[in-house]
Amino acid sequence: MDFTFQVLNNTRGIFSKIIENSSLEDLNKIPEGFSNNIIWNIGHIVVTEQLLAYKLSGLNMMVSDDLVNKYRKDSKPQGDVTQAEVNEIKALLFSTIKKTEEDYKKGVFKDYNVYTVSTTGNTLHNVDEALQFILVHEGIHYGYVLALLKVIKN
Repeated sequence: MDFTFQVLNNTRGIFSKIIENSSLEDLNKIPEGFSNNIIWNIGHIVVTEQLLAYKLSGLNMMVSDDLVNKYRKDSKPQGDVTQAEVNEIKALLFSTIKKTEEDYKKGVFKDYNVYTVSTTGNTLHNVDEALQFILVHEGIHYGYVLALLKVIKN
């Protein structure tokens, strides 16, 4: 699982750089033909990792219910995000994945509520499968963010 966490840390670093190199206006912009924005996608990957790893394991998440409701599957941006919320999401990129890795190595993830993901139709039976899917999920949203950046910057 070391490689999985290495990839997740690298991906989170890419998302962090995108935040650093984008204006608040660009992070909030929803171009024509899109249903969300860059910061929604980044908040969404943070929340999804917490839901798939912690909530489905019956453990407490590191994100608030408010954040979950704003960025969970089937949600949409409900107005512009403030710089303070961007800063919170940016900090959570690293703090959540670090804690997940620590908890994984400690053997905290014992139980798991089986869950079928809508994205690929695969059923997750344990945290190992969840972490593998989280890699795919974050890759999908990285691609979406790249598409948003391309449209916004042109």
